[in-house]
Amino acid sequence: MTAPRHPDTLAGGSVAPAALARPSGTFAMVAADQRDSLRTMLAERAGVPGDAVPDDRLTAFKLAVARELGPFASALLLDRDYGYHQVTAEGALPAGCAPILAVDVLDQSPGGAVHDTSLDEEADVEAAAAEGCRGLKLLVIWRRDDQRDRRVALAHRFVQLCRDAGLASVLEPVARPTPEEEAAGTFRLNDSIVEAARELAPSKPSVYKCQVPNGGRGTVAEIAAQAERVDAAVEVPWVVLSQGVSADDFPRAVEAACRAGASGFLAGRALWTNALDTPEPTAALRGPSAGRLRRLADIVDTHGRPWWTAAAVKEVTA
Repeated sequence: MTAPRHPDTLAGGSVAPAALARPSGTFAMVAADQRDSLRTMLAERAGVPGDAVPDDRLTAFKLAVARELGPFASALLLDRDYGYHQVTAEGALPAGCAPILAVDVLDQSPGGAVHDTSLDEEADVEAAAAEGCRGLKLLVIWRRDDQRDRRVALAHRFVQLCRDAGLASVLEPVARPTPEEEAAGTFRLNDSIVEAARELAPSKPSVYKCQVPNGGRGTVAEIAAQAERVDAAVEVPWVVLSQGVSADDFPRAVEAACRAGASGFLAGRALWTNALDTPEPTAALRGPSAGRLRRLADIVDTHGRPWWTAAAVKEVTA
């Protein structure tokens, strides 16, 4: 029997995410595109101010992540400020781990959360593609405010940029409360994740990346019941991130999301946070972090929906 030919493009014209996937069609992707947040984490563990952590410490950590976790990851997400160019120049990634370049500019106070994002106008996407980059990623901070139309337009512009460059697009909406919701205690994470998906997933990225419902807390069945709402709202393959989910809870959260229709994960903190505690992270990355990644890869291979199946299901039911 002839094996089915996977499409080069998804419904809507987006580049298929084959280059970012495992042979199973699922995703075990590592995020190492943190910038000031990584500096803050390193400073807190060292007991020093953030400005005492030099740029080359961030870059060295990301190079170590590439060397030690790259062999077990289907893709590695990096930023051009602290690591992407060094990793590609060194050839630190094996052939089976695709580089993804973050093209978001972060509006972020030192030590604080990302408040908003925009598209990096200085990123040389054509050069990145020529160097072997296989995908681009954009973070979008979503809120119930008067900027929703702007964010939808930003998502569409990003996806079109990727299509024009022949690169996979990874769109990452992260739902946050408005100041009013935060003050009143009316923010509901699960509802916000779904609402953000309904607004932004119609831009048809190659992969939609979202938060885990329930913050990863609860049983597999409880998380999966909420994740099914995401699956119903997203018409492309989707994965989960690990921010806000403890490392111990993340494997269960990934299994739950995959049972609900997700195709894997793109995660950083749940994998490599333990390696921040030492100036030389190699041993921690090679041991516990790589072990977590291998376990998570087994979970997505067992329970995840292959991207081509997800694309076909969504196209038929759309």
